[in-house]
Amino acid sequence: MIFDTDVLVWALRGKVTAAALMETDADRQVSVVTYMEVLRGARDKRDVGNIKLFLAETGVRILPLTENIGHRACIYIEEYGLRAGLGVAGALVAATAVEGRLTLCTGDRKHYRLIADLDVRLFRA
Repeated sequence: MIFDTDVLVWALRGKVTAAALMETDADRQVSVVTYMEVLRGARDKRDVGNIKLFLAETGVRILPLTENIGHRACIYIEEYGLRAGLGVAGALVAATAVEGRLTLCTGDRKHYRLIADLDVRLFRA
Protein backbone atom coordinates (compact mmCIF):
# COMPACT_ATOMS: atom_id res chain seq x y z
CA MET A 1 0.00 0.00 0.00
CA ILE A 2 1.13 3.54 -0.70
CA PHE A 3 0.24 6.16 1.87
CA ASP A 4 -0.72 9.69 0.93
CA THR A 5 0.75 12.73 2.66
CA ASP A 6 -2.20 13.27 4.97
CA VAL A 7 -2.04 9.76 6.43
CA LEU A 8 1.71 10.02 6.95
CA VAL A 9 1.34 13.41 8.66
CA TRP A 10 -1.36 12.04 10.98
CA ALA A 11 0.88 9.12 11.92
CA LEU A 12 3.83 11.42 12.54
CA ARG A 13 1.66 13.59 14.79
CA GLY A 14 0.78 10.57 16.90
CA LYS A 15 -2.71 9.85 15.57
CA VAL A 16 -3.15 6.27 16.80
CA THR A 17 -5.56 5.22 14.05
CA ALA A 18 -3.17 6.34 11.31
CA ALA A 19 -0.18 4.65 12.92
CA ALA A 20 -2.18 1.46 13.47
CA LEU A 21 -3.30 1.46 9.85
CA MET A 22 0.29 1.80 8.66
CA GLU A 23 1.34 -1.06 10.94
CA THR A 24 -1.27 -3.41 9.43
CA ASP A 25 0.41 -3.29 6.03
CA ALA A 26 3.74 -5.09 5.78
CA ASP A 27 4.66 -3.32 2.53
CA ARG A 28 4.59 0.36 3.54
CA GLN A 29 5.42 2.81 0.80
CA VAL A 30 5.20 6.52 0.03
CA SER A 31 5.93 8.48 -3.12
CA VAL A 32 9.04 10.62 -3.08
CA VAL A 33 6.57 13.50 -3.55
CA THR A 34 4.90 12.63 -0.23
CA TYR A 35 8.31 12.44 1.42
CA MET A 36 9.21 15.88 0.07
CA GLU A 37 5.88 17.36 1.18
CA VAL A 38 6.38 16.04 4.70
CA LEU A 39 9.96 17.32 4.81
CA ARG A 40 8.74 20.71 3.59
CA GLY A 41 6.48 20.88 6.65
CA ALA A 42 9.38 20.38 9.05
CA ARG A 43 10.03 23.32 11.36
CA ASP A 44 13.70 22.56 11.99
CA LYS A 45 16.47 19.97 11.58
CA ARG A 46 15.18 18.01 14.56
CA ASP A 47 11.83 17.58 12.79
CA VAL A 48 13.66 16.38 9.68
CA GLY A 49 15.56 13.85 11.79
CA ASN A 50 12.35 12.67 13.45
CA ILE A 51 10.67 12.20 10.07
CA LYS A 52 13.60 10.17 8.74
CA LEU A 53 13.75 8.10 11.93
CA PHE A 54 10.01 7.39 11.81
CA LEU A 55 10.21 6.21 8.22
CA ALA A 56 13.22 4.02 8.95
CA GLU A 57 11.73 2.51 12.10
CA THR A 58 8.41 1.74 10.45
CA GLY A 59 10.04 0.33 7.32
CA VAL A 60 8.48 2.80 4.90
CA ARG A 61 10.00 2.58 1.44
CA ILE A 62 10.21 5.79 -0.61
CA LEU A 63 9.27 5.21 -4.24
CA PRO A 64 11.12 7.28 -6.86
CA LEU A 65 9.61 9.05 -9.84
CA THR A 66 9.99 7.41 -13.23
CA GLU A 67 9.34 8.51 -16.78
CA ASN A 68 6.11 6.47 -16.83
CA ILE A 69 4.92 8.09 -13.60
CA GLY A 70 5.62 11.53 -15.03
CA HIS A 71 3.77 10.72 -18.24
CA ARG A 72 0.74 9.31 -16.41
CA ALA A 73 0.69 12.30 -14.03
CA CYS A 74 0.56 14.67 -17.02
CA ILE A 75 -2.43 12.77 -18.37
CA TYR A 76 -4.13 13.00 -14.97
CA ILE A 77 -3.56 16.77 -14.83
CA GLU A 78 -5.03 17.15 -18.33
CA GLU A 79 -8.06 15.00 -17.50
CA TYR A 80 -8.74 15.81 -13.85
CA GLY A 81 -6.90 19.02 -12.98
CA LEU A 82 -9.85 21.29 -13.62
CA ARG A 83 -12.73 18.91 -12.85
CA ALA A 84 -11.41 17.49 -9.56
CA GLY A 85 -8.87 20.11 -8.53
CA LEU A 86 -6.06 17.58 -8.86
CA GLY A 87 -2.69 19.29 -8.43
CA VAL A 88 0.81 18.30 -9.46
CA ALA A 89 1.66 16.51 -6.21
CA GLY A 90 -1.62 14.57 -6.17
CA ALA A 91 -1.22 13.59 -9.81
CA LEU A 92 2.29 12.30 -9.16
CA VAL A 93 1.18 10.34 -6.08
CA ALA A 94 -1.77 8.82 -7.96
CA ALA A 95 0.45 7.95 -10.93
CA THR A 96 2.99 6.33 -8.60
CA ALA A 97 0.23 4.16 -7.11
CA VAL A 98 -1.20 3.15 -10.49
CA GLU A 99 2.19 2.45 -12.07
CA GLY A 100 3.14 0.31 -9.07
CA ARG A 101 -0.27 -1.41 -8.98
CA LEU A 102 -0.68 -0.25 -5.39
CA THR A 103 -3.66 0.84 -3.33
CA LEU A 104 -3.49 4.49 -2.34
CA CYS A 105 -4.51 5.09 1.26
CA THR A 106 -5.68 8.69 1.63
CA GLY A 107 -8.10 10.90 3.48
CA ASP A 108 -8.55 12.99 0.32
CA ARG A 109 -11.29 11.39 -1.75
CA LYS A 110 -12.15 14.61 -3.61
CA HIS A 111 -8.98 14.88 -5.66
CA TYR A 112 -8.73 11.20 -6.54
CA ARG A 113 -12.40 10.22 -7.02
CA LEU A 114 -12.47 10.50 -10.82
CA ILE A 115 -9.34 8.45 -11.54
CA ALA A 116 -10.88 5.16 -12.62
CA ASP A 117 -7.67 3.13 -12.70
CA LEU A 118 -6.67 4.19 -9.16
CA ASP A 119 -7.45 1.83 -6.28
CA VAL A 120 -8.22 4.07 -3.28
CA ARG A 121 -8.65 3.12 0.34
CA LEU A 122 -10.26 6.03 2.15
CA PHE A 123 -8.97 6.79 5.62
CA ARG A 124 -10.77 8.90 8.18
CA ALA A 125 -8.72 10.29 11.05
